[in-house]
Amino acid sequence: MLFSKQWFLFIAMAIVGLFSSTAAAEDAHSYARLDEVSTPHLELDLAIDFDRKQLRGFAEYSLQRHSNSNLLYLDSSQLTIDKAEIWQHDQWQPTKFSLGDVHPSLGQELIVDIGSTATKVRIHYHTATTASGLQWLTPAQTAGKKHPFMFSQSQPIHSRSWIPIQDTPALRLTYNARLTTPAGLLAVMSADNSLSDNRDGEYFFSMPQAIPPYLIAIAAGDLAIQAISDKVAVFAEQYIVDQAAWEFADTPAMIEATEAMYGPYRWDRYDLLILPPSFPFGGMENPRLSFITPTVVSGDRSLINLIAHELAHSWSGNLVTNASWRDLWINEGFTSYVENRIMEALFGTERAVMEQALGYQDLLANLELLEPNDTILNIDLGTRHPDDVFSQVPYVKGQLFLMYLEEQFGRETFDKFLRQYFDDFAFQSISTAQFKAYLQRELLAKHPQVVSMDKINEWIHQPGLPEDAPKPQSDAFAKVEQQMNRWLKGGALQTDSWTTHEWLHFINNLPLDISADNMARLDRQFNLTSIQNSEIAHAWLKLSIIKKYEPARDRLRSYLLTIGRNKLVSPLYRELAKTPDNLKWARAVYEQAKPGYHPLTQTVNEALLYNKD
Repeated sequence: MLFSKQWFLFIAMAIVGLFSSTAAAEDAHSYARLDEVSTPHLELDLAIDFDRKQLRGFAEYSLQRHSNSNLLYLDSSQLTIDKAEIWQHDQWQPTKFSLGDVHPSLGQELIVDIGSTATKVRIHYHTATTASGLQWLTPAQTAGKKHPFMFSQSQPIHSRSWIPIQDTPALRLTYNARLTTPAGLLAVMSADNSLSDNRDGEYFFSMPQAIPPYLIAIAAGDLAIQAISDKVAVFAEQYIVDQAAWEFADTPAMIEATEAMYGPYRWDRYDLLILPPSFPFGGMENPRLSFITPTVVSGDRSLINLIAHELAHSWSGNLVTNASWRDLWINEGFTSYVENRIMEALFGTERAVMEQALGYQDLLANLELLEPNDTILNIDLGTRHPDDVFSQVPYVKGQLFLMYLEEQFGRETFDKFLRQYFDDFAFQSISTAQFKAYLQRELLAKHPQVVSMDKINEWIHQPGLPEDAPKPQSDAFAKVEQQMNRWLKGGALQTDSWTTHEWLHFINNLPLDISADNMARLDRQFNLTSIQNSEIAHAWLKLSIIKKYEPARDRLRSYLLTIGRNKLVSPLYRELAKTPDNLKWARAVYEQAKPGYHPLTQTVNEALLYNKD
């Protein structure tokens, strides 16, 4: 790059900017300075290159100036920036840019000179094959075996690995996109996806509602489409599309139930993309197109609370969003609460309470593993990677906090408050401090002497759980435990009416000194080693590792090789890593499985398996 007088002026301006702005302090995980210049609209034009495992094209932003700064600060990670241009005097003109040092969590700061009059900026770039927010699958790694597949996972700060962007949830932007793919593939985004099966390799998208950057999503593969209703459809590989449409047939009823409680669904359509098994999460709430793991397609609709969770994000998270990742509980605690209310509305109190109790058990187990400061809802992450905040704390502790408020104020009053909250903050990103001020004004002050702000601060800012936190208990689980005790003494199990939740409670609460004979007896009677329900299989395989139940070892290998959902594989690797022989075996299996794992799954499990030396 040539160094000119203009370039040295640009460097000087950047240095001044570093000392004159404090906007970055608002979100410790972004270089964006939204109080100087923000980017309310994105035009994205990308070619999906499977041969190079690369996205290539440009990101074009409309500029909204809030100061006299001539610099735009963006986030990037492993991106190659080819050139930058600004729109001024009715034409595109080249401009200067610079990349900062690589930060292990935050990537690189990208600073673009936008001058004083430009209204738009365009950045030409391409991604790295190791982009943390993308996964590229070969045809052999898909079910159809004929075409490749790729998908994004942008939350929390992985958008910057495939788009140069102000990658903070405090920003909200609309976007349009043009994607090109090899012929025969279907591209989709978190936008207005067409239900046409036209596969000409060029696709156009529009997202007119303003969303935070982590909700920009992309995928492409050999996808089929199956409608569930006039507003809900499933996109998936052909082998699973019909099963998924049947499995998630209650989705339209879920939408109606949530609207009745918390106001209108504001995103037009709600479609589901069933991803390959390597998808690292249960689901991702990308607006208009939730990304879903195939591991919840169980054949009995027993795991559809995950759909309720992703749908609930259409109100809590997508509509009202955490302003930074230390406020994640504002997304996930509210969503876990709304999810459970949806399940109660559709399937009754007993099922809802079972799911509460399972979540509570998971939280208690998680609290034992976490450092006290990591059990605070409004967690102070510093510049640790925000992936670290994704524990049971923001989800279940956040849910219990809202359950506590419901108990104290009554459901009718609390529902009215929540509905107004979703209306008042619609399409906004808010901090914990903003929520507390709103809670004080709209609930505590209107109903004095019910809950103090000291109690609110205990929930939000103190570690662990308050002594008076709800402790969900299920009568159905009590009956399971009675049966378990009889069975351990040689009696029979009556499981014909058991749900997945009851099976999970049974397996997870079996005594760790259970005999090998009883393990074999249980397996013979219920075929647990070969069961296809991924959640029950996970619980059984984890117990099998602990009990050294060798008949399950082949299934454990095949499970780890074919499932990439981190919730299901990392506890198994963690358990295997506790003994030298199992650790050696686990490393061998992991190396075989690694090419099919998402980068996020690889990171988590390599920490478990290779930090032992």
